[in-house]
Amino acid sequence: MTNLKHFFILGATGSIGQQAIEVLRTLDNIKIEAISFGSNIESAKKIIDEFKPRLVCAGSLELADEIKKIYPNIITCYGDNGLSEVSCFDNKLDNNDCYVLNAVVGMVGLQSTIDAIKMGRTILLANKETLVVGGELIEKLKKDYDVKLIPIDSEHSAIMQCLHGYENKDVDKLIITASGGAFRNLKRDELESVTIDDALKHPNWNMGKKITVDCATMVNKGLEVMEAHYLFGFDYDHIDTILHFESIVHSLIQFKDGSILAQMAKPDMRLPIQYAITFPNRCDFKLDKALDLTASNISFKNMDFDRYPMLALAYAVGKMGGLMPTVYNSSNEAAVKLFIEKKIKFLDIEKIIANTCNKYKKDNKFDYELSDVLSLDKKIKEEILNNYQELLK
Repeated sequence: MTNLKHFFILGATGSIGQQAIEVLRTLDNIKIEAISFGSNIESAKKIIDEFKPRLVCAGSLELADEIKKIYPNIITCYGDNGLSEVSCFDNKLDNNDCYVLNAVVGMVGLQSTIDAIKMGRTILLANKETLVVGGELIEKLKKDYDVKLIPIDSEHSAIMQCLHGYENKDVDKLIITASGGAFRNLKRDELESVTIDDALKHPNWNMGKKITVDCATMVNKGLEVMEAHYLFGFDYDHIDTILHFESIVHSLIQFKDGSILAQMAKPDMRLPIQYAITFPNRCDFKLDKALDLTASNISFKNMDFDRYPMLALAYAVGKMGGLMPTVYNSSNEAAVKLFIEKKIKFLDIEKIIANTCNKYKKDNKFDYELSDVLSLDKKIKEEILNNYQELLK
């Protein structure tokens, strides 16, 4: 008999969370034990009614109280601390059968990942920031607690699949593909007047606001490069990025002999989500038909780092190491928030990130703990959100 798999979903009502729910609905021997949601209580109620989780974390106390009134038998919690309650819920379960799917956006996902690792649970990771700002901490904890961390991002899922059965010494470089985002056909001088509504019109993917803006600035690809460094153990000189508008080839690896291995599929996040859930096994994908190669065009272009300076900065920040990836990530989170709120222009995101990184690089710290990451993140975001005009001069 196949063991029951217990799932703890952080960010269940977001884009990745909802797609994960779609996948889980098609699989057998699955039990969703706990979920978190931010503010979308209507979507949360639908998940609760269908899957009957025993614990629910809401984004606020008010929403947690509302859930408790509707579902008095459910355990409720709220806020950032509640995320850790979700990932660590029910210590009587066999942790070998427990899977924490982290699909929250931003730094808030780091602590709950760490807590889940210490429980010995398998991590299915869609939260980029966990590795970008906490990569060194996470790598040590993975070894100490002997847990698996399986990426959900299509690019990292592709690399993991291509590397399967090979050793790093056989590989010359990783090649991460990038769609170019909503403004890939615009020159830099045409970006002056673009709006948040324009930025959210991604040509290939249906994602949340923050990650879609990150695709347009190419910060998202920069975060993925840093993630790949920690996930697969390659230095930055052996991680390439190329433009691939169709989002069919999700990433590639190039061997020492020049041979290249690629993973291809439709641009559908439910595929890498299912692969992470069923890893190392594969099963039928019941939500769509497979990619039709005869109806697919595939093209590649060299990455233009002058057009996408935030990707160039990500490589530089990654090589600096220490707390600089935190500076990069935190300044981006704050800047994107301001852009979504229509307080700054699109190109101001780049200015804020670049100026903040320049400001903090002289005080970079290499021997750090989680508390250093969290305090720096808070400090940078407060500085930017309260005084962003100073960074734009």
